[in-house]
Amino acid sequence: MNVGEAARRSGLPAKTIRYYEEIGLIAPERSGNGYRYYRGEDIHFLVFLRRARGLGFSIDACRQLMTLYRDKQRASHDVREIAVSHVRAIDEKIAELETMRATLSQLVDACHGDDRPDCPILDDIAGAPLGETRLAGAAQPV
Repeated sequence: MNVGEAARRSGLPAKTIRYYEEIGLIAPERSGNGYRYYRGEDIHFLVFLRRARGLGFSIDACRQLMTLYRDKQRASHDVREIAVSHVRAIDEKIAELETMRATLSQLVDACHGDDRPDCPILDDIAGAPLGETRLAGAAQPV
């Protein structure tokens, strides 16, 4: 099947499929005229990649997972190690997001949201200590 049909069956854009081929994640056959030909196995791997990327795995992690998936002699602890590492990274990102949310919530609460020009949100972004307003265009310390 051609890339358009592979895209339809895998749920991935054709551009993504071509990119995955370019970086060596998949290797569809080539016909005599050079056109790509995707087999059922290629679609299966594309669906695998779509799901792995949907779970937030990086391209490098996807490459490792694909290698392990293709290796029927793999040790499941190798797969688990990749997944555990990814869960740790997600937990770190969640902690960062919670900190950002708490900071922004405090700034929103401190902002009057009226017609006055003073704005604790902009002051914080500009690096002013809470309660000290920076003037637009004023020289700022580096």
